[in-house]
Amino acid sequence: MFQWNWESIAHECATWLHKTGYGYVQISPPQEHIQGPQWWTDYQPVSYKLISKRGNSLQFQKMVKACHGSNIKIITDTIWNHMAGIDGIGTGGTNFSHYNYPGIYGYSDFHHCVNNTARFEVQNCELVNLADLATGTEVVRGTLADYADTLIYLGADGLRLDAAKLIPADDIHAILAHMKNPPSIVTQEVVWGAQEEIQPTEYLQNGKVHEFRYPLALRDAFLNIDQRGWLPSNQSNVFVANHDTERTGTSLNYTSPNNIYTLAHIFMFAYPYGHPYSTHPLPRSHALRLGSHSPSGNGSCNVTSGWLCQHRLYAGMVSFYNYVNRNGTYEPITNYISPSPDMIAFGRGSVGHVVINSGPRKWNTTFKTSLPDGKYCDVVEKPMFSTECSDAS
Repeated sequence: MFQWNWESIAHECATWLHKTGYGYVQISPPQEHIQGPQWWTDYQPVSYKLISKRGNSLQFQKMVKACHGSNIKIITDTIWNHMAGIDGIGTGGTNFSHYNYPGIYGYSDFHHCVNNTARFEVQNCELVNLADLATGTEVVRGTLADYADTLIYLGADGLRLDAAKLIPADDIHAILAHMKNPPSIVTQEVVWGAQEEIQPTEYLQNGKVHEFRYPLALRDAFLNIDQRGWLPSNQSNVFVANHDTERTGTSLNYTSPNNIYTLAHIFMFAYPYGHPYSTHPLPRSHALRLGSHSPSGNGSCNVTSGWLCQHRLYAGMVSFYNYVNRNGTYEPITNYISPSPDMIAFGRGSVGHVVINSGPRKWNTTFKTSLPDGKYCDVVEKPMFSTECSDAS
């Protein structure tokens, strides 16, 4: 839940998410970072104290307890590639300067080059002046492992490794090996490039990998352009957009026409590929500006809160996904039809059926399904945890 603070996430877990079938909540980076209202300030660490714009260590632990009590696990966004790119005072009061982060790192713990073209440079040089950690050294590996162990000790279940592509896969493997209590899930941000030396498959040794071709394929499919390419399904985290792609135009976003952002989420949860996750509840007024300020972090889904709360919009499809993939077995695709590029329908064995129409015309037809006879609810309009069907059934 990108940019929500710990108290708000705890409340959402206890009052709403527990009903939906969501398995995890991914939170913003919890470590101390540079000051500033912009969302990206969270991604410039200055220490590993748990005191950020989102809350402190005690609030973090209360959030974990509340979410675990609702059968929701916590994945923390985690930054192993770099520290901050400026001098200043952090959100927890730490005085720091570029390459000098008191108590943890000094000048010798960083790489000192600025090119970013070949493999070595991408993984061993600075990105936009961010102090690039020398993750090949034992000191840095041990420090990062200690920080990750702290998160796990306080109740976090998994780690999302931000900018993992900028770290050699073997370095990540070594850091995880240093941990006393490895996380139950690791997912890595490795942006795919067709002609690039560094490929996502290198990182499968460490855990799941974000499949960045998936949001591209969804965008192009819903905009009638064909483009494909996949990692192994059981090791892929798939998504419609993340906090970067929705701002750079490399995926759909909530302003995409004809409701296709929501329809793409419906497809993602219905189609048997990868481990899907929906991104986050965006602030309404400035969600897609690259340098936009984040709100206070006080998350709420009432009409005047300023948050879009997409995680609620397609919560019914989370229950659908859990049902058609129960016991770790994917129900097969059945009765597939697509009479035009903007219409698609298919079943998931004998337990579910989905129909998607992104075009301007109504789709009036009789659908063949493998479902037993009976009355079925539209779980998008009325989630499966509701006691009533919607009008569409």
